[in-house]
Amino acid sequence: MSPREILLKLMNMMIKDQLKKLLSELGHFFHGFTAPSIFVADFHWACRKFKAMQGMSDSQTSFSSGSGTGGGREILVQHLLVKGDDLKLLLELQQRISGGGEDLSDLAVEYSLCPSKEEGGMLGWVRKGQMIDEWTLLTFETPKVPEFEEAAFSAPLNKIVRCKTKFGWHLLQVLSEREESLLGEIQADELHVKMQDPTFAEQAQLIDVREPDEVDKASLPGFEVLPLRQFGTWGPEVTTKFDPEKDTYVMCHHGMRSLQVARWLQSQGFKRVFNVSGGIHAYAVKADSSIPTY
Repeated sequence: MSPREILLKLMNMMIKDQLKKLLSELGHFFHGFTAPSIFVADFHWACRKFKAMQGMSDSQTSFSSGSGTGGGREILVQHLLVKGDDLKLLLELQQRISGGGEDLSDLAVEYSLCPSKEEGGMLGWVRKGQMIDEWTLLTFETPKVPEFEEAAFSAPLNKIVRCKTKFGWHLLQVLSEREESLLGEIQADELHVKMQDPTFAEQAQLIDVREPDEVDKASLPGFEVLPLRQFGTWGPEVTTKFDPEKDTYVMCHHGMRSLQVARWLQSQGFKRVFNVSGGIHAYAVKADSSIPTY
């Protein structure tokens, strides 16, 4: 199924006002912005978000009012995948890594059946309950890969471990681990209450990822504007310009672009990141009618 077919599938699920919001956000996203890792996460989140709007259940959704994920352990994982009936090949590859000194990432590019092969088998930082598969993106089904998760979270650092799932045989390697950070969502009215505290802007970091023409139409005091289209300019400097230890709040028009920047900030080591649910539009409608809508 092509990306266009997936979008058409989503469009058929939506009512007109939902589709209008999605197209508005995607219009800002596509224009002049080419960070594929953020796009994939944004598209995946959009699928889940609109699933929720259609009234379907989603036990994997981790964003809710004033809450988030945190307090556990995250691991940096890479892997390769071969067919379930190809154990011989898997053992050969494992021997080439353990005994021959070859790198799992190089072998993933050549042999892996997982789309992650394009990144050398790198799955990035993950936490328990976060393991997903490509089928989730297409069907909205709850991902079930407990064997992989159990193997990954029990594996010693840097050791090559094999496990079998419904997708086939895996070789996986945990490259690093860290304390899990918190990624949460704050409702517009909750943010409004915080904004009334004069010390809030000093204690927290406020980031607006909308474009300058949008900010001219509506804005909130204290938010520093980091346009998503200019990600290539400010992205490399974000950990020096902002304090990863401080609470960080990210806002856009409807909450989609800001969510992906929030996730990216978390991946950069920011400990407590909050996405403004519904963006500045929700803030204007639910919390402060003096803020213009557009």
